[in-house]
Amino acid sequence: MEATRIIRSPRPGAKGLGDPRTVVVRAPVKPLPGPPKRPPCPEPVMTPPRVSLPLERIALVALVFGRERAAMLLEGLREPEAQRAKAYLAGFAVLSSARRQARVAVDFGVRPDASARLRAVMEEAPEVLRREIFRRLPPYHRSLFPEREVEPPGAAATPAVCALAERLVREATR
Repeated sequence: MEATRIIRSPRPGAKGLGDPRTVVVRAPVKPLPGPPKRPPCPEPVMTPPRVSLPLERIALVALVFGRERAAMLLEGLREPEAQRAKAYLAGFAVLSSARRQARVAVDFGVRPDASARLRAVMEEAPEVLRREIFRRLPPYHRSLFPEREVEPPGAAATPAVCALAERLVREATR
């Protein structure tokens, strides 16, 4: 292989190749020695790392979103994890609806300070709004206010009051 190296290039207006300051050198270039060639090695077999799954939460999500298909959804897990997840699923299935909702809310959505925030909202709200807020609370949050009972909606419960109560509950718990 032959390479061309130019040490100095002519300036504009100079007399081209006849200029003694321009030197063109042509010399063979040898390739640099590389690492020694190795025989190809077989492709390594990749095994996925074992990951500790939150099986209790997976079972809860499968029950909430899959309902009747929950057990079938859990069959996609590896065998030991699938058996443990199905045991969790059986435990969640015997809970009442309110307890299941409470568990989902605690695991996936309710703020840790939701009870304090709900109490603060109830203290500041006028009585009509308090009744509507209490009507819209899930059973596990109603236990925060044992002195109250669910009352049928009155004439003062306009659609705007109902929407505000629903929004306040959502904002206080999430």
